[in-house]
Amino acid sequence: MRRILAGAAALAIAFSAAPGFAQEKLNVWWVKGFYKSEDDALFAAIKKFEAKTGVKVDLSQYAVQDMIPKTVAALDSGSPPDIAYSDTYDVQVAGKWAYDGKLEDISDVIEPMKDRFAPVTIETAYLYNDKAKKKAFYGFVLKQQTLHIQYWKDMLATAGFKENDIPGTWKEYWSFWCDKVQPAYRKATSSRVYGIGNPMGVESTDSFQSFLSWVDAYNVKLVDDSGKLLVDDPKVRAGLIAALRDYTDIYAKGCSPPSSTTWKDPDNNVAFHNRTTIMTHNYTISIAAKWLDDANNEQLTPEQRATGRKAYDELIATAGFPKKPDGSQMVYRTAVKVGVIFQDSKNKPRAREFLKFLLEEENLRPYVEGALGRWFPVTKASQESPFWQADKHRKAVYDQFKAGTLPFEFTKNYKFTILNNENVWAKAMNRVVSEKVSVEKAVDEMIARIKEVAK
Repeated sequence: MRRILAGAAALAIAFSAAPGFAQEKLNVWWVKGFYKSEDDALFAAIKKFEAKTGVKVDLSQYAVQDMIPKTVAALDSGSPPDIAYSDTYDVQVAGKWAYDGKLEDISDVIEPMKDRFAPVTIETAYLYNDKAKKKAFYGFVLKQQTLHIQYWKDMLATAGFKENDIPGTWKEYWSFWCDKVQPAYRKATSSRVYGIGNPMGVESTDSFQSFLSWVDAYNVKLVDDSGKLLVDDPKVRAGLIAALRDYTDIYAKGCSPPSSTTWKDPDNNVAFHNRTTIMTHNYTISIAAKWLDDANNEQLTPEQRATGRKAYDELIATAGFPKKPDGSQMVYRTAVKVGVIFQDSKNKPRAREFLKFLLEEENLRPYVEGALGRWFPVTKASQESPFWQADKHRKAVYDQFKAGTLPFEFTKNYKFTILNNENVWAKAMNRVVSEKVSVEKAVDEMIARIKEVAK
C-alpha cells in the first residue's frame, strides 16, 4: 500500500511539474501604495483570490511616475498585463486608450453592480471607443480624491493668530496666509518660512488639479455636457484670466517657495513636513496621513511615533476651501481613480474574475481604508463606514464629498487627458511667473492650445 501511495505522490509531482499542468497565472500591474497598510490590504485580497481560484497572481508594482511609461511600452510591444491600475490613468491616459480601442469593454462586470456606486464615480470609467463607435465601461473605479487645505495650527499660533481668525471669503482667505501669517511668523521666528505651498511644476498633477479648482471657483466651464469646447466665450476667457492671476499672484508676492515652480507631486508634502510652508493645498490628506503612518510604524522609535501622533491629533488641520469670489459655496471636483483590462490582455476571463472579487465590499473597503484616509470610497456602503467619522481629518474629507462633487473635463471630452498630460495649466503659470508674460497672453496661449487639441 505504501508503494502505491508513494508512486501516486511521485506521479502527481511529475504531472504538476509538466508544462501542461503549470499553474495558471494572472499578470497584474498595480501602483505601489503610499503606505504599508495600503499594500498589505492589496496583498491580502490577492492571497484570498489565489486560495479561492487556484490562480497564481503575478503582481508587479511600480511607483506612480513609472506606471504610465511602463504600461505604454507594454502596449506598444503587444504584451500588456492582464489587468492594471495606476493613480494617474484617469486624468492622463484612460480616455485616450479607450478612444483608440485599446481597452476591453467590461460593462458585463460593472453594470450588474453599478447601483452600489455613489454619484459622480463610475461615470469616469464610462468612456468612448471610436473604433466601436460607442460609450461603455472601458475601466473600473476603485477610489477617489479631492482638494483639501492642510495647515500647521502651532505655526499659525506662533504667528499670533487663531483658527477662527481665518477668513471664509476668497480674496481675504489667500491674503490672510500671504500678507498676514507669513510676515508675522517670519518676524516671530527670524526664519524664511512661506505662508502657502502652491504647486506649479509642469511635471506635477497637483499643479493642474489645484489650478482647475481655482477655475471652478470662478464658475468657468471649459466644456458642455456633450464635450463641446466653450473657451471661445468671453466670460470663459475672463474667468481663466482671474483664476490664473489669483493663482500666480501667490508666487509673485513671494508667498510660495521659489522651488514651487518645479515641484513634482511629493514636493508640496515635503515642504509642509519640513515646516518650510505653513499651509498647502493637496489632492488627498496624504500630508496628515503621513504622520498617522509614523505613529503606527513599529520600526520607528517611541519618540518618533509620539511625534507622529501629536502632529496628526493636535497640530495639523484639514479643511475645505473658502467661499468662491461670488460668495457661493465651493463645489469640489473629484478625481476618480480608474483601472483597466486591455483589449490585448492574454487572460481576460480571469482578469474579469479578479476584478469582480476585488470590487466586493469586503475586499475593496480594506484596500481603500488602508490608505489612512488618502482615498475616499466610491461605493455608498463604504462611505458610511465608521472609519470616516473616526477623526477630524477623515470627517473633513467625508463632509467635502457629501456636499457634492463635479467631474473632470476628460469625462466629457477625452482629449483633456492629453492637455493634462502635457500640463498646459502649469505651463501657463510658468509663462507668467518665470517668463514674465502677461496673464492675458498666457491665457490666450492656453486657450489656443486647448482648441488645437480638444476641438
